[in-house]
Amino acid sequence: MAINPNTDFTSGAILTAAQQNRFPRGVMALATSTTSYTLTTTETIATGMTATFTAVASRYYKITYFEPQAQTSTASSNTTLTIRQTNATGTVLNNTIQYKEAATLTQNGMTVISNNTFAAGSVTVVGCAKVSVTTGGPALIRDSTRTAFILVEDIGPA
Repeated sequence: MAINPNTDFTSGAILTAAQQNRFPRGVMALATSTTSYTLTTTETIATGMTATFTAVASRYYKITYFEPQAQTSTASSNTTLTIRQTNATGTVLNNTIQYKEAATLTQNGMTVISNNTFAAGSVTVVGCAKVSVTTGGPALIRDSTRTAFILVEDIGPA
């Protein structure tokens, strides 16, 4: 993943369009949710975790999907968060798995981050979740002080 860094600036120099285009452009899309979501064994889009933005070819985009509290099954199990392109069956961009051997309930925050380039045009990314066992009511716990989000940031040229 080669990065095309900006040049050093000197006093009195003219800032060109090419140099300006090398700066990160910041937040491109943000979706948030304070509504809890019950996990199933089928990977599905978690409530509110869909973000659409207009991509520019040859630029890197950092996608962050954060769940403040993932409550596991009460059986030995794993919980998976996945960032996908387009929909719940689209291309996997990245994922993270919380594996639990003990048959006890645990609660942890989970984050998955992906850095990607896309073809120019409208791009939709989604945050999906699933659990391997549903014993004990595993869920993504959210409320007004525990907000889940999927964030897309332009971090610069490829």
